[in-house]
Amino acid sequence: MVRSSDVILILVAILFPPAAAGIVTGCSCDLLINILLTILGYIPGHIHAFWLIYKKMQAEERYGNGGFLYVGNGQYQPLYHNNGPAQAPYYGATGQ
Repeated sequence: MVRSSDVILILVAILFPPAAAGIVTGCSCDLLINILLTILGYIPGHIHAFWLIYKKMQAEERYGNGGFLYVGNGQYQPLYHNNGPAQAPYYGATGQ
């Protein structure tokens, strides 16, 4: 399902791909990659931005709107598991 925010994001990607990549991923390595691809050729920047948008739309379908966290390289992880919020890894010396 395509939301109106996704349509606006696609229009931004058509006009300036790094802006769309920045909206989707924030200040990340993917933004830098998209800037470099856009400088090297406008079409590779478009392809990368559209790929990032596609992966975001897949995450919205899988985890719900806002139920995911971008972890890089077009990958998302859920914010919540079936039993509640995701638990942070435990690095202590004793078991929990």
